[in-house]
Amino acid sequence: FRRDCHQDPTYEIGAMMKIHTTNYFNTFIEIAEDCPVLSGETPPNRGDKPTVAGLQHGLLSRHPYQYSSDDILFFVFALRRGIPEGEQEEQRQEFFSKGQPCFRASPLPKSFGWGVHSNSEGKIALYSRDSDEYARFLADDTVTKLKAMRSKRK
Repeated sequence: FRRDCHQDPTYEIGAMMKIHTTNYFNTFIEIAEDCPVLSGETPPNRGDKPTVAGLQHGLLSRHPYQYSSDDILFFVFALRRGIPEGEQEEQRQEFFSKGQPCFRASPLPKSFGWGVHSNSEGKIALYSRDSDEYARFLADDTVTKLKAMRSKRK
């Protein structure tokens, strides 16, 4: 049984707590209407530290279709917070006990020109706005398409 944040974005672990998910299946997140770039760009660091967008981009560009949206979002959260590996499972449950923004809200499709594809297993990969693959996903009627959230109000 698969769930995404447009069906029922929660599931329960025992009777303890509801767990939300950001995962999509067979879905392509298009760049936002107001995305300012014409092709996918690598997000810059802020000073000497990588940004959330930079960490997400680095993981997804090196490991396409290896991780789900939930995996990437939590990994970046844990890395930025310095959560030790031994505490990550408990912290992950707590992290997803509250709803989290999905990749439609990520800076990658909003500002940096990257579409995000979720395959049938919920694993994700990035595609530059100017790539043949991006155009192929837009033309594929078997893939659900969603727009990334706009950066500015209309």
